[in-house]
Amino acid sequence: MISSKVIEKCQVRPGRKFSLEDHDPSWIPVEEFRELSSSEAKEKARAIMAKKLEELAEAQELLYADNRYAVLMILQAMDAAGKDSTIKHVMSGVNPQGCQVFSFKRPSAEELDHNFLWRSMMRLPERGRIGIFNRSYYEDVLVLKVHPEILAAQPLPAGKVDRDFWQDRYDDINAFERHLVRNGTIILKFFLHVSKGEQKRRFLERLERTEKNWKFSVADLAERQYWDEYKDAYAKALRATSTEWAPWHVIPADHKWLTRMLVAEILENAIKSLDLAYPQPTPDDLAVLAAAREKLLGE
Repeated sequence: MISSKVIEKCQVRPGRKFSLEDHDPSWIPVEEFRELSSSEAKEKARAIMAKKLEELAEAQELLYADNRYAVLMILQAMDAAGKDSTIKHVMSGVNPQGCQVFSFKRPSAEELDHNFLWRSMMRLPERGRIGIFNRSYYEDVLVLKVHPEILAAQPLPAGKVDRDFWQDRYDDINAFERHLVRNGTIILKFFLHVSKGEQKRRFLERLERTEKNWKFSVADLAERQYWDEYKDAYAKALRATSTEWAPWHVIPADHKWLTRMLVAEILENAIKSLDLAYPQPTPDDLAVLAAAREKLLGE
């Protein structure tokens, strides 16, 4: 359904010129959807996702049985871009035993007493599992860059917070991710790219619909005032940390149905690209299985 060329257009190519301005948050790359109404597109996408989730469940079961690789999905975005709903819909068909989700909020005192990668290290997925980070260590080159007063309040060694400081953090992230990949963790990084206009519409929906009031936070509205600063911080982080071993994907997020389809497609493709196989029983295993079968038949 989604061609490899579309996936390539979403990817931030390492070492190449990159600008978020070149990525349209409302882009609909699948031609057959462009002429459909909003309701028609959602219905068609729902049917495609149902089939996709069956395939993803099979791929995840094989990943779990093979037990050599782990998959780490990182979702970053502006507020209301759809991280929670993407996780909910894309992972709705997988076995909960093989999936771990962590949402990173304001760091605790214990976490601040370690390096900025430590709390993420403690929550990395085990072999055979899919780990999902709803926000991640990237917050430390995004939020802290937009709000330097938060960084200033942290117990860090004295030093100048300049371009070299941020480059060192990018380098630390790249080295950390390369270490994970070398040890069997596949890293999929998604920036859900929502437009400012669509964020406004979703905020208003949260205010106007009683059942969605709980989703609205005054803090989100305050952060909206820093839209340009966050956009600049994201662009620099994506450019500096999209690598051959852990590339970023900029996912158009103005249409939630499309966001989910793209993320599900990329995740399934990544798992299927691995040399996975179900464990093969040894001769001794086969003998034990045969004995167990005979015992059950003899009851």
